[in-house]
Order: sequence, then C-alpha cells, then structure tokens
Amino acid sequence: MSSVIEHRVELAGHVTRALEVAGEGPGIVLLHGWNHSADTWRPLLSALAARGRRAIAVDLPGFGEATPLEPGAVLPQLDAFAAELVTAWAGSEPVVIAGASLGGCLALRLAEHPGELKLAGVVPVSPDGLEVPSWFDPIEEDPIVRRLLSLPVPVPGEIVRRAHKGAHRPLAFSDAQRAVVDAFGRSGDTRADVAALLESGRELAPELLNAPFDLVGIRCPVLLVWGAYDRMLPHSDARMALDSLPTTQVELIEGCGHQPQLEATGRLVELLLPFGR
Repeated sequence: MSSVIEHRVELAGHVTRALEVAGEGPGIVLLHGWNHSADTWRPLLSALAARGRRAIAVDLPGFGEATPLEPGAVLPQLDAFAAELVTAWAGSEPVVIAGASLGGCLALRLAEHPGELKLAGVVPVSPDGLEVPSWFDPIEEDPIVRRLLSLPVPVPGEIVRRAHKGAHRPLAFSDAQRAVVDAFGRSGDTRADVAALLESGRELAPELLNAPFDLVGIRCPVLLVWGAYDRMLPHSDARMALDSLPTTQVELIEGCGHQPQLEATGRLVELLLPFGR
C-alpha cells in the first residue's frame, strides 16, 4: 500500500488536492511548477516517507485538481495560497519549503518576509524569476500544439495530451524518452484545457520578468538545486542569487534536466533530509 495519503484541503479560498506523508520534522512543503501538479512529487514523497520525514505537496491554484485562479495578477494569489498552506499545515513548527521552477520562485518569495513564517530553509529547484523565463514560448509555438488548437473539429483528449507532453518533454528532461514524463499534471485533457493553460502562462511571464523577489531580504538558509543539463532555466541563472545571497549553497546534479525530483529523486532526497535540521 502506498504511504502517500491523498486528500482535499481548502486554502486561501481554493479547494485543492494534497499528497501527504507522515514522519518527523522539520516538515517539507513541496511546490510544483507551471504546467505541473503535486503528482511530480510522488516519487520524492515516497522516498521521504521511507526515511521517516514528514512532507506535503499540493496542486497550486489553476493547476491539477485545484480550483482556477481569479482574474488579475498570478503571483500574489499563489503567495497567499502557499503562505496559508505553510501556516495551516505546520502551525508554529519550522518548515523547509522546496519548490521546482515556478514553485522555486514562490519559495524565494515566501522567504523574503522573515518573521511572518517560521522557515528552517528554502530549497528552490531550478527556480523561475532569476532570468528571462524561457519555458513558455517553445510550448506555445510548437506547431503540433498550435495546429490542434486551431482545428475546427473535436480532437480526442489522448491526442491533445500527447501533443502537449511532446512539446514539453524535450525541454524538461535530459532524457526525452523517460517514462517520468507521465508524472506531469492532470491538466491538458482538452483543447480548452490547453488553451487555458497557455493563457495563464501569458499572464504569468511578465510577472516573472518584473523582479519577482527581493533576494537581499532573505535571512533563512537557501540551497539552490539545478540539473546540470537544464534546457529551460540554465544553471547560469544561479549567479544572480549568489551575488545577492553570498551564503547560498548551490548543488548541480549531473545527468539531470529541469526535473530533479523525477530524474534524480534519490539525490534530491539526500540534499533535503539534512536541510533545516
């Protein structure tokens, strides 16, 4: 039987799905990236459970099985949701926030307000917001995706899912054929789903360009993790964080692309377990 417990929670006005494992603390809060869901953390959650570490992953608003985002700026909505998740789940106990891509950006944004949340540390994994985001245009401009969205007749959901994943797979993974791509989010079943997802990307991209966090305000320990072969957000982006946070540690995972939680689960667990102790 799986050690991962799936349940529903309501946070900041959004109903969403949570994947949780029991264990000791400091607890680890896991935030996924754009176009993903809590499912991208399942292998890591199972590995943490086997090591007796408490952790939770949720579908962020607008993704997976969470309720949609409201009109307006995206990052403030996600900030409020993530902050309420931390306080509701951990209470007064310190937590480690680990986030991938967009989730890494959110982790850094939460860490820039010392005192409001009790953070043992943050582990941004290939975080958005350090440089110009490069993950969106190649997906939106993929000729197969564009063709499917323009067809005047209904398209079976499986074809839409394959095209959507096919556009994202070469960017996200060092080995484009890995089965871990199936751990992507549960969105994208219909053309309307894909169109809505692309619209959220258009709204989010300018926010990520406009200095989404103030790194000099971060006081808790930071461990930046990057896949050495990340094509979406190259590890050269870490220079900005290192200039602002000289005590930040950076870990490059060889043979890994944009998804260390799926491509190098064991190594990421090794990095997370001692962090915040």
